[in-house]
Amino acid sequence: MILYNVTTSLDPEIEDQWVSFMRDTHIPEVMATGFFIKSQLCRLLNEEDNGITYAAQYYCVSLGQLEEYQEVAAPSLRAEVEKHFAGRYASFRTMLEVVE
Repeated sequence: MILYNVTTSLDPEIEDQWVSFMRDTHIPEVMATGFFIKSQLCRLLNEEDNGITYAAQYYCVSLGQLEEYQEVAAPSLRAEVEKHFAGRYASFRTMLEVVE
């Protein structure tokens, strides 16, 4: 199992709007691509300097599947986020192997 984690730090003024967009639009669109089997949105609790950071997490069955998502679907989905929130957030992405 592969966990694709997108960590995003937000301008505090857009938090409510961004969370709504993620819940109502972006995450459902990512899941509709068919590359992932589960998702969740988490808020970091141990922030410094009153920062606001979230982690959107998506689970898929293989690294190959994640790589295909990144090539086929991710560019247009990222562009849509940028269209709504340009310059008001910063994201970084990590790929993790789930070890149980």
